[in-house]
Amino acid sequence: MILPAERELRTALARFADARIEHDASAGRSCSRALEDATYTLCVLTGARTVENALAAADALLQRYSTDSRSTTHEDKTLAA
Repeated sequence: MILPAERELRTALARFADARIEHDASAGRSCSRALEDATYTLCVLTGARTVENALAAADALLQRYSTDSRSTTHEDKTLAA
């Protein structure tokens, strides 16, 4: 699977969160299309079939990005010393 860029994933998560909040605030009467689109995008980016799995995969990817970032920073400091 091709991993999404961190920025792209964060943007998709923010879009999903905004759509979910709007959908829930309107008691599901509006914004359904926006929520469907955001859910679809998140599922495609993470390779998941359900929103629950997509959110779990996104969390795992963000954790991985964070770990990779800390590792790279540590390596850069070690090489500079």
